[in-house]
Amino acid sequence: MMVGEAASWQIEKGAFMRAGKYEPSEGNTTATAITFLLIGLGAGTLIGLLFAPKSGKQMRKELRRKYDDARETLDDWKDDAREAAGDAIDRGQELADELRDRVAPLASAIKRR
Repeated sequence: MMVGEAASWQIEKGAFMRAGKYEPSEGNTTATAITFLLIGLGAGTLIGLLFAPKSGKQMRKELRRKYDDARETLDDWKDDAREAAGDAIDRGQELADELRDRVAPLASAIKRR
């Protein structure tokens, strides 16, 4: 490939990208945004702690305390999410049972015909 061809390819590639011919993501963008937010917050906190003017022993003690606090918070969130998922599963089971009870007479009537 010659230099002119490479430049031509780059221009064509840039034109394609400017046209906005991107495929949307199938994933959950809210979950992705929250994930990146948490990663950014963690990285910012760590950098802030590392650049704070403290002694090594004091820094390690504070890092350990912050780590324990963050872990406790994440455990609380995990428990809340598990509880919410369990509630959703229970409600879904109740709805399925209710629908089954409503449809059973219709199904037996259809079978008799």
